[in-house]
Amino acid sequence: MTAIEKTLVLVPAPAPPTITPDRPCFAVYTHWVTNETGRKLRPGVYWHGFRRAAADDDNEETARPIADDWLSTPVTVIARTINSDDGSEGRLLRLQTDSGAKEWIIPMEVFGGSGEDARRQLFGMGAIIAPRKRGQFMEYLLEQRPEHVITTTARPGWHTSGAFVLPHRTLGSDTVRYQSGSRSLNLYGTSGTLEQWKIEVAAKCFGNPVLTLAIGCALAGPLLSLVGVVGGGVHLVGDSSSGKSLAQLIGSSVWGDPGVFAASWDMTKGGLEIEAASRNDTVLPLDEIKRADPKRVQEMAYALANGQGKGTMTREREGRAKLTWRLLALSSGERSLSEHAAMSGNAAHAGAELRMVDVNAGTRTHRAFDQLHGLEGADFHRLLTVAVTRQHGHLGPAFVEHLITDNNRDGLLQDFAQVRAQFVEDNAQAGRVADRFAVIALASEMAIAYGLLPWVAGSALADCRRLYGEWLSRVGSGNAEDRQILAGIADFIDKHGSSRFSDVDDSAPDSKVFNRAGYWEVKPDGRLYLFNKSALVEAAHGYGLSRIVKALEGAGALAKRDTDRKRYTKKYRLPGGGSAGLYVLDPERLDSEGGDHDQSSGA
Repeated sequence: MTAIEKTLVLVPAPAPPTITPDRPCFAVYTHWVTNETGRKLRPGVYWHGFRRAAADDDNEETARPIADDWLSTPVTVIARTINSDDGSEGRLLRLQTDSGAKEWIIPMEVFGGSGEDARRQLFGMGAIIAPRKRGQFMEYLLEQRPEHVITTTARPGWHTSGAFVLPHRTLGSDTVRYQSGSRSLNLYGTSGTLEQWKIEVAAKCFGNPVLTLAIGCALAGPLLSLVGVVGGGVHLVGDSSSGKSLAQLIGSSVWGDPGVFAASWDMTKGGLEIEAASRNDTVLPLDEIKRADPKRVQEMAYALANGQGKGTMTREREGRAKLTWRLLALSSGERSLSEHAAMSGNAAHAGAELRMVDVNAGTRTHRAFDQLHGLEGADFHRLLTVAVTRQHGHLGPAFVEHLITDNNRDGLLQDFAQVRAQFVEDNAQAGRVADRFAVIALASEMAIAYGLLPWVAGSALADCRRLYGEWLSRVGSGNAEDRQILAGIADFIDKHGSSRFSDVDDSAPDSKVFNRAGYWEVKPDGRLYLFNKSALVEAAHGYGLSRIVKALEGAGALAKRDTDRKRYTKKYRLPGGGSAGLYVLDPERLDSEGGDHDQSSGA
């Protein structure tokens, strides 16, 4: 025997533990065991019973042969579950598969049928069930009575218990789990580390308001309910290949794999509701608004902000629970929402534009970027695109863990009030947009204070104030519906001022005018346009006459009226005879609404 052979001492493997089951019974083993007769049993779920005695054996005292029937790979029922959404019950199963341990919540309602769908789900997760023992396997599951009880929910985000629920992880509680109705993509996957994400992604976003806004928008989702800000979104507007999609990938990387987490406008309203509900209390990235149905895009924007889906009925004509959510959307497109909606011939609603506020992501220093950190534009874009595929899914959960640890609602409200005071507005509608930018700024500044973002304190607030100021300078002050009405009438005059109007002082009517909208009256400083009622309503499409007159009066655009102040018209003698009351508009006043409300970009 060689020296090497002498050093090799074979140590026999320990014998599997011996079991003495209280037959008949079910049992589950995660390792090999030996029964009372010395037979080795592989891991799995077993039925320990007896085989039938021979037909000619009438001696009851004769020991019957035992039976150890293998039903499946190890599946342990570890807890009873109660769904806090609808009160339905289930069982939490732990599976031992070739790819590792897994958990799944099986709804109790599956036992009312054959259980085929549940077994298919288990097979998909790697469990193996003996073909001829499937019914007995379901019997095993049904018979288990675990003492431990946990709460489940099909809604990610904040739970009434104070926990934050994600599909494969619950923050702040060990007794709340996510319960999915069926297999789906893991939106909240992780890769790399938070520290590497900070170095490779966040550090490169510093100095770029569009990119810091994307990260803040993703972080703001968990704050919305805590500070009382309603949902909505920001819409990144810029030419193709300007960098808008990169901003969305970066925002998506806060919570998961950008390739999976990011969504698209190319879906039905029902599909949008499902996507929003699956990202509750986080962020919904929506790429390429040009792929949305122009006829439905405004309705979809309202739905996203309102946070509630459409009610539906079951086959039994019972009301199915509506999908709900609370989040910010991070949209993008080459056109604004109103421009895209106009393609269908429908007038844009000011309310929809306020719920999905435009952000300039195309005409900055480097298209969507302000700072390239010494790189060429293409290299900067490529570097970040690769980085978010390798590092993602860590910042959002880490931010929520800090929120749960702090647990200071009053302090959070005070912090929000201080940030919100730095976003000046002159009406409730601008205030709603200011709320959105303020909560985005607060989320980013809190993450900086937590050490989760490698940015200078105050820089995220300055970026948000800058973007908000840019928005104010574009839309001007005043009510959004007023601006839309005035703009619609001004556009109508530009298009039809020479074709559907004529001089009211002509002695004879102009025979070239068809579908007359009114007349004009020449004054030393220009024309006044005299609208008839139907043309005025046509020009401000989508608004009633009283609302139109209110906007005109507020802008000082009604140049003349009769002495009876109850009327907003002026009576004129018309060419060819007769008279009519007409709305006298000064086109210069239609463009006077607004002003320079640009805020300082500093903190």
